[in-house]
Parts: sequence; structure tokens; C-alpha cells
Amino acid sequence: MKVQRILPTEEAADLLDLVRDLTEGELAPRVAEFEANHEFPREVVRTLGKAGLLSLPYPEEYGGGGQPYEVYLQALEQIAYHWLAVAESVNVHNLACFGTATYGTRAQREELLPDMLGGELLGAYCLSEPEAGSDAASLTTKAVKEEDGYRISGTKSWVTHAGYADFHNVFSRTGGPGARGLSCLVVPGGTPGMVVHEREKKLGVWSSPTAQIGFENVQVPSDRLIGREGKGFLIAMGALDCGRLGIAACAVGLAQAAVDYAVRYAKERRQFGEKIINFQGIGFLLADMATQVAAARALTLAAARLKDAGLPYSLEAAKAKLFATDMAMKVTTDAVQVLGGAGYVADHPVERWMREAKLLQIVEGTNQIQRLVISQGLA
Repeated sequence: MKVQRILPTEEAADLLDLVRDLTEGELAPRVAEFEANHEFPREVVRTLGKAGLLSLPYPEEYGGGGQPYEVYLQALEQIAYHWLAVAESVNVHNLACFGTATYGTRAQREELLPDMLGGELLGAYCLSEPEAGSDAASLTTKAVKEEDGYRISGTKSWVTHAGYADFHNVFSRTGGPGARGLSCLVVPGGTPGMVVHEREKKLGVWSSPTAQIGFENVQVPSDRLIGREGKGFLIAMGALDCGRLGIAACAVGLAQAAVDYAVRYAKERRQFGEKIINFQGIGFLLADMATQVAAARALTLAAARLKDAGLPYSLEAAKAKLFATDMAMKVTTDAVQVLGGAGYVADHPVERWMREAKLLQIVEGTNQIQRLVISQGLA
């Protein structure tokens, strides 16, 4: 992946060189096997963690990388270029650290964040439910206050890292109906009463484990409530703003991989005595693909720079997620078209990338929800 980048520091440039070396050496040779076997690459993710890549945007005082979001997203793009499932793991783990880092008490940050950010642990984000997807404020999982903590009962859906996570952000109802009745609790993996259901059989991103988790009277100490009661929806939406930028970066990395592969193929494939890239029908298609990727990258980094400057960025995050993921779906589909019949078989990765791109239009809020968020911001 050769992309001209303007980075804020030499340290950031060195970091991206490290990410490139790691992804080319540790991810690229393994992705096909792990995807084919539907196997979660836990040790690969742990390797990234030991290199500090699971905690880039968090404060150094707690073990994070202290990097601005524009740098973190470009590292995430590089990871997604080689293996979307691993980039998704990095993004989800960062979501799971957000609540404690942003809304936790000083004592909670000092106790929990060093381990969360240390690279060994892996987090999960438990928001969606069977009957509460886009309408997160209607979730029904309950956390009943007791003398020594909370007792959680309910079911969470679409949990990435289900069965593998060391800690879970569980959004539960501690109060009345609606958004103000929600709270966020950190629940360790393996807590008695947690039941991981059968793994979902997905269209793509097969190496990433996704499943429902049941909470059957799970006991959690009071000091695992993040912030205070009633702040759960605020925490969830703040995390999703960050996560939407992460998904946009993943989409850019995936689409860039598809462009690069399609270009290489078009330079090698010959028909009618010519390289097919020299035919305008193919060359113009590749030109549009490359332009769309560049536009999505620019939109994503512009939103990240707003966040880094402490300015409102929710609408720009929604725009970036919407544009980048729709772009990735089209670009990967067009990459299959460039390869023709060869693109439709598993001998080439473009068919996998097309299946994976569809996920990005759904997670962290469907693109219909992004349009709703944007349109309401315009009203």
C-alpha cells in the first residue's frame, strides 16, 4: 500500500512503519488460512497488543500510546488492508476501553486501564440485544442493585470476541424506560452466570467470533459501574462516535487492498493482445475506484482531526462512516468485476473482501442510521 500521508510527527511515521512491518510479516501470511478455518487469531491480536497497537489513542499515563486519533486511524487502516477481522478486533477493543477511560473515576482508571491497555487483555462491547439493535435505548437487560453490587439478567447479541473477551462493557437498565435508565458495567470474562451461545454463521469476516451472550443473574461489584447510574446511553453513543471513525478507517483499508489487487491483475491480464488496464472500460473503472478511496480517507481523517482538536465531530463521524463503507462495498464489487470470473472464486481474495465490506455498512450503526443522524443534524 503506497499512500502519501501528512503525519503530525516523526514518531507517527515510525509507528506506521512498524504497523506495516507487523502486518506484512504477521497478518498477511496467515489471513487466508484463519478465514478458511473460521479460527480466531487470538495470538496474532496478542502480538499487536504487545506492540502497543491495541491502545494507541489512550493516555500514556495509563499505558496507552498517547497518539492522536488521526494517527490511530491510519494504523487501523493499515491493519484492515491485510486482515479486516483483526482490525475489527482492534476497533472493538478500543470501544471497550472507552467508557472506563472517558467516564471512569480516577480510582477506576488507575485500577482497570493499565490491564485493559497493556496488550494481554481483550475487551468486548455488549450493547445490542435480540429486540434492541438500532433502538439501543429500548434494551431490556437489567442490572438490579443489591447490597454488594449488581445482578445482571438478559441477553446481548452480536458480541464480537464472545467466548474470548477478558472483560465486557455491558449496557444494562438500572432505572426507568428510555435512554436515561441505562448504565454501563464492566464484567470480567468467565464470571459465573455468563453463557456464550453458539457462534453466528456469518457471510464474511469468518475469523472474528460473533455470538450472543446470556447473563443469568451475573453478580458484579458496585465499583464496576462506570461513571454513575443513568450515564450508560451517553457512554454508548460516545463510544460509537469513535467506533464509526474506526469502521471508516477499516473500510478505507479494505477498499485500498481491493484497488491495489485489481490494478495488479489488470496490468498482468491480457486480452486482444493488450493488458486489460489499457482498455478504457477497465482503466476508467480503476480510476473511479482509486478516487473514491482517496476521498473516503480524506473525509475520515478530517473528522479525526476535529476530534483531536476537541471540536464536535459526531456528524462528521457519521458522514465518514456512511461514505467510506458505501464506498468499500462498491469498490470491492468493482474489483470482482475487474477480475471477471477469476474474481468470483476463492483463488483470489477479492470475493472475500466483497463479502467483508457488507459488514461495514451494518456495524456501529447501519448506514440508514447514519443518514438519520446526519439529516437530523441538518434540521
